[in-house]
Amino acid sequence: MILVKRLHTFMLKTFLPLFAMTFFIVLFIVLMQFLWKYIDDLVGKGLAVGVLGELFFYAAVSMVPMALPLAILLASLMTFGNLGEKFELTAMKASGISLIRVMAPLIVTVGMIAVGAFFFQNDILPKAQVKMWTLLFSMRQKSPELEIPEEVFYDQIPGFNLYVKQKDRVSGMLHDVMIYDVSRGGDNATVITADSARLALTPDMKYLYLHIWQGEQFENLRDQNRQAAGDNTPFRREAFAEKEVLIPFDANFNRLDEGGMRKQYVGKNMAELQHSMDSISHRIDSIGARYAPELRATEMPLLTSRGALGTVRHTAPAISLAGADAQAQAPQSSSASSGSASAEVADKDVAPAVEPMRIDTLIASLPENRQADIYANAISAVERRQQSLTFRAQMMDDEKKSYRRHDIELIKKFTLSVACVIFFFIGAPLGAIIRKGGLGTPLVISVLLFLVYYIIDNTGYKMARDGRIEVWIGMWLSTFILAPLGIYVTWSAMNDSVVFDKDRYRTFMRRLIGARDVRHVTLKEVIINEVNPAQAVGMLQRLSARAARVQRRYEHRQGYVDYWLHGMSPAIPAALTREVEQVVEYLHDSRDPMVIKQLNELPVIRRAWVYRPSRWRWLGWMMIIIFPIGLGVYIAGRRARRDLLDDCRRIRRVSSRLERIICP
Repeated sequence: MILVKRLHTFMLKTFLPLFAMTFFIVLFIVLMQFLWKYIDDLVGKGLAVGVLGELFFYAAVSMVPMALPLAILLASLMTFGNLGEKFELTAMKASGISLIRVMAPLIVTVGMIAVGAFFFQNDILPKAQVKMWTLLFSMRQKSPELEIPEEVFYDQIPGFNLYVKQKDRVSGMLHDVMIYDVSRGGDNATVITADSARLALTPDMKYLYLHIWQGEQFENLRDQNRQAAGDNTPFRREAFAEKEVLIPFDANFNRLDEGGMRKQYVGKNMAELQHSMDSISHRIDSIGARYAPELRATEMPLLTSRGALGTVRHTAPAISLAGADAQAQAPQSSSASSGSASAEVADKDVAPAVEPMRIDTLIASLPENRQADIYANAISAVERRQQSLTFRAQMMDDEKKSYRRHDIELIKKFTLSVACVIFFFIGAPLGAIIRKGGLGTPLVISVLLFLVYYIIDNTGYKMARDGRIEVWIGMWLSTFILAPLGIYVTWSAMNDSVVFDKDRYRTFMRRLIGARDVRHVTLKEVIINEVNPAQAVGMLQRLSARAARVQRRYEHRQGYVDYWLHGMSPAIPAALTREVEQVVEYLHDSRDPMVIKQLNELPVIRRAWVYRPSRWRWLGWMMIIIFPIGLGVYIAGRRARRDLLDDCRRIRRVSSRLERIICP
């Protein structure tokens, strides 16, 4: 029990300093990224150091969700990498302490960090984001610091463009000045040229005081309410020896109200987000409930001009005429039939017989000027309907987008905690497997894994935000992908599996591309069991005979149907492989270098499932019917069978040469 307590203390003392160091390093890096992203909004505004420090503090708090998972991943990698590199982890396992038992105190610690991350996301982060975005928007609206450049038009003063030929840095005097006042519009621009000027801010920092000497003023006097083509534009010219100009220019830093930002989704906790989502959902349902009956009951706007045709409902069996003018211009036969139809309708005992009237015939009976009015009114009605429906659709889309944003922010309260746990179960087993401490290899692996996580998470977020996939799928996409990786790496570390074995992956790639394995047999320096020539020759003859039988049995070409119904028994290449390996193992004790050289010529027989891909007859018939898929497997099987026959020929040749070497 004492050992366990000391082990827990040792693991915590090893992990916590590394976690604190990596957390602040990562937080500093992401904070610098924030600074470079918004540096244009901060530089040149004359902001106080206290205001900038406040912004950086709230920005650092807002960047914790990005820095925390990466810090846990890097710290766990470094912790277990150092333990593995110094063989401390090996000593723990030799003492009967499993990897999970070693990880137990850190699992509890990371679990507490995950719980704290949830409350941080719910209670602290919304307030920090409200203050950060409020400060940032306030800084964006602040007027830039007044720094007039030379020989460049300065346009940072609202409504004015200022040009300075030369500037005295000691006295602050401006020489060869041109001022364009376009605050009243380009048609009423005022141009001032002066030999010299001095610029200063008023004590309340709300106006620019411009003192000008020896210049001229040109002012346009165009009346903007009366601009006729060809009118002469009057202007006024004024020469002065000294002139004073007061320009509105607020150089103070004014904070915006935080109330507007608190109403946004970034400034709400779980309860507020859920309440807002319920309200938005109710509005969406009410919009649909209000618009759907209206669309179903809407009349079709055909002709709406007075005295022409009225509107026709979707359920109307005939077109009615509205207005005396239309009735007078319609054919007499139509009037007669309409009158008789009305009489029949009035008689309750006789069923009405109304025939629909063709719209194009009815419109063609009207004068051309009335037809033009009818078409214009119909087009106008359709355009109004289109604008109304477009506005309603836009309003519905805005509500749905707001709902998705709130839902995304709600799920984010949980994703950070889950990401911390997953990254720990990836980093700790990986560190135990790679056994590399320090900051080099763990940093590279951590950055690569975090980049994969960030790309997947950002992709899922954007797809969920745009409504392309469900919000919960997009926000949990990175978890769905990385959680199996964490389970696999943890299982591999617990079972001492070699995950980063280069030979293993090289063999897999060679098999994937169809490359053959090469045998590597070297001459032994110390030989204990001598090779008996008679026994060796007997083994070689049996091997050659088996290879000959396999060659004679399968040298004929196998058809497509026969391949899927019978194929080749996997026991045949397996038995040949065992006999080849027995010969190699026995003759490996030979002292003759020529024997060792010939052993390397023996092939490594592959065990391929395509020899007999189907053990069930019904599956074979199914693949025969599904010809395109079955044909691809059949071609691969023919290739594997051809390679096996080549191996048999090679075995016979090498066996014959070995017999001559052993018994010349």
